[in-house]
Amino acid sequence: MTASNEDTAKVSGDESRRVDTELRWPVVLAVLVALALYGALPSQFPAWMRIGVVVVGLVMLVSVTVINPIRLNRETRLSRALSVALALVLVVANQVALVILIVILTTQRHPDGPADLLAALQVWITNIVAFGLLFWELDRGGPVARRVDHRRDLPRADFRFPQDEDGDTVIEVARGSSAKSDWVPAFVDYAYLSLTNSMAYSPTDVMPLTSRVKALMGLQSAASFVMVALVIARAVSLLG
Repeated sequence: MTASNEDTAKVSGDESRRVDTELRWPVVLAVLVALALYGALPSQFPAWMRIGVVVVGLVMLVSVTVINPIRLNRETRLSRALSVALALVLVVANQVALVILIVILTTQRHPDGPADLLAALQVWITNIVAFGLLFWELDRGGPVARRVDHRRDLPRADFRFPQDEDGDTVIEVARGSSAKSDWVPAFVDYAYLSLTNSMAYSPTDVMPLTSRVKALMGLQSAASFVMVALVIARAVSLLG
């Protein structure tokens, strides 16, 4: 794409590719779930923060959905920036909520045990969605570039998926590899990556390749570990 048309919508640059573009609705649903969980946090979390994040998130979500209401097959510089910004807003806002949750769990003298545990679950689930969305937006130039641009034109990969190495395995496995079927990861693959990183606190089947995603995965693992440790401690104190 030349400098003269950088701000125009991106469409297929290689007619030889036959990869279907991603559907919009799974991402919309995931973001709505994350915003609903965030907005439903208990009153110990400032109302202005919860409402502000939900409103900003919805405005950004509507803005990027207008560009690709059904399938992710084009983007502008503005829509790309808004998509990444939406993921960053969710990640940053949820880390702030985590800090507030830590304060609540460690300093409150007369805590509402069940409400605190439910809030921890809300923050944990939102963390999975937020980081999954950010991984999905960052890797190989984003969801549009991964399925529209030729592989030789894609930015450096942030993650190595099993399918990227399955080209020389047995026929029934190699058939679904990147080399044989032009496979590229979808949102569900990054959501699964985010889920396993939150539970195992380390990479499982998907390996981080760049410093930026190693830092992000480290942050997510640390946040998840702290959250689980505090929840277990609170549960033990309630039982005691």
